[in-house]
Amino acid sequence: MNAVIRESTPSDLLGLLELYTHLHETGLPEDSLHLRQTWAAICENPDYHIIVCEWDGKIVSSCVCNIIPNLTRNVRPYALIENVVTHADYRGNGFASACLQCAKEIAEKSGCYKMMLITGSRSESTLRFYRNAGYFSEGKTAFYLLLDESLMN
Repeated sequence: MNAVIRESTPSDLLGLLELYTHLHETGLPEDSLHLRQTWAAICENPDYHIIVCEWDGKIVSSCVCNIIPNLTRNVRPYALIENVVTHADYRGNGFASACLQCAKEIAEKSGCYKMMLITGSRSESTLRFYRNAGYFSEGKTAFYLLLDESLMN
């Protein structure tokens, strides 16, 4: 059995929500109109890419790659990577690396001049994972403003 790396489809919503409980979610959100509308907007946005790794029919790893239009750098877009996650039972198999590689290919096809990601993790193994994937933290300082303090980890 081989892992399948692909972009998400509309039928992947429940599998993704279940996977996100291994990121920082504590449970599945209520099935609501807001959830369905948000999912539809994501699925219809050509610049919003959710890459999934499927193993034996189950989504076990994923990342999000947003292509951001830009007026600098010769009017070239950049990619923002978010929600990099692997199910706890499947970590260490290269699935997240494969998802990030797919995101890189999407960014390159889109003409992006850079890819960015921010992690809240202080775990040396997580930071090493991102370095091994080709990302570096030297030379830039990341800031963010959390608009909902109840989401602080």
